[in-house]
Amino acid sequence: MEYTQLGRTGLKVSRLVLGTMNFGPQTDEADSHTIMDAALAAGVNFLDTANVYGWGENKGRTEEIVGSWFAQGGGRRDKTVLATKVYGNMGADGGQVWPNDDRLSALNIRRAVDASLKRLNTDHIDLYQFHHVDRHTPWDEIWQAVDVLVQQGKILYAGSSNHAGWHLAQANEAAARRGSLGLVSEQCLYNLAERRAEMEVIPAARSYGLGVIPWSPLHGGLLGGALRKEREGGGARTNGGRSAGALANSAIRAQIESYEDLLDKHGLQPGEVALAWLLTRPGVTGPIVGPRTTGQLESALRAVELELSPELLDSLDEIFPGTGPSPEAFAW
Repeated sequence: MEYTQLGRTGLKVSRLVLGTMNFGPQTDEADSHTIMDAALAAGVNFLDTANVYGWGENKGRTEEIVGSWFAQGGGRRDKTVLATKVYGNMGADGGQVWPNDDRLSALNIRRAVDASLKRLNTDHIDLYQFHHVDRHTPWDEIWQAVDVLVQQGKILYAGSSNHAGWHLAQANEAAARRGSLGLVSEQCLYNLAERRAEMEVIPAARSYGLGVIPWSPLHGGLLGGALRKEREGGGARTNGGRSAGALANSAIRAQIESYEDLLDKHGLQPGEVALAWLLTRPGVTGPIVGPRTTGQLESALRAVELELSPELLDSLDEIFPGTGPSPEAFAW
């Protein structure tokens, strides 16, 4: 496994991030533990979760599964860089939504950290991420809450997810005024088929020293050999609506067909190339992979060793052209 610094910090993390969103809803506790053990044995030390994972009446369940894995000992917690998230509503599902059960008020951040620590069976969170921008809470309040938690030893670093470029600038300028470290990472939607992050989010992250952690690196399965699986009778996997019906669009279908044909000529697997491509992108710390099985994990691990030639990278750019940087993407 290869390692890199997380943004401008001294923290070393693996070039693949083990995502846990499927733990609970798709993968039971025992199999989730097996996947985490296999990832750790392969050198993956960066684990990402969120307080809402498990979803619906089971939200929080994924953190509990991670916590029960830590409880097995064997240095599991000490070897892991643990990241979780706050923002989503954690009130009783189906019941009354109480006003301060979500978002990024200092009150909710304080409550959410303590609840996550209990579920995760740990005394600290290495990277505490804001799952979404909160347009109603000022950054000074957010950083006040974070500074207290850092002083208490409950969290070490703060990161963001699904923030715009100007949000990153606003957040870190506010942190600088307070003498705080600020955001050290941004987790964003970024892959071969969805490159809008290259316009402003990634340039802002690089300018402020944030590590970029792409989520949905296979774009909901579209880049994981969707047409091949369709031909084999497996169908194209959907994920959160991003891939649902995508192949019914003739332009998208032609694009994916060109992608898979290109990789067939090179004897390469689509999913592994999609991950390897992200590892060539400036500013990217590592993509989040969310395996439901150990086989899927093994495929992701092979991507770290995969070297893409300049010619292949050029061909991928022809199939999936980026938007270009701002302001050239929309002006001269």
